[in-house]
Amino acid sequence: MNQSTFRQITLAAALALAGAAHAGVCPADKVAANDLPGAPTAPVGVVDTELASIDLARENVKLEQRRLRLRHMTIAPGGIVPMHSHEDRPALIMVNSGEIYEYNSKCAVPILHKAGETAREFMGTKHWWKNTGSVQVDLTIGDIVNDKKPATMEKMM
Repeated sequence: MNQSTFRQITLAAALALAGAAHAGVCPADKVAANDLPGAPTAPVGVVDTELASIDLARENVKLEQRRLRLRHMTIAPGGIVPMHSHEDRPALIMVNSGEIYEYNSKCAVPILHKAGETAREFMGTKHWWKNTGSVQVDLTIGDIVNDKKPATMEKMM
């Protein structure tokens, strides 16, 4: 195989993987404010396990009261991750298995997240999640948490 063909194959593979890695997003015609009436406030069927963390006040970034945290979460069929905010807690969520719906304050319809996708949660995001399927959903979550804020997910679960 010549170098040009190799580059074309590599580029095609990278583009295919990049497309597959994006999480479900709100359809452009459904982006709208959503007050999420009746959103659940308590978890159901959720196991949230912290795997590791780094105190960011002790790192070069000097972010007082913040930790970079890695978690594993499972959501049973019918399970709910209750309403919460990401006003100061950015997160990346990898869906390892299953499918789960996100109900987001910026979207008029539920957003489906499938295995192999990564969801981004950042400033202004308020949402809750529900596993409407028949199999457990497994997530890996990396976030920057403010331990001095009483409403963190760690304290809710």
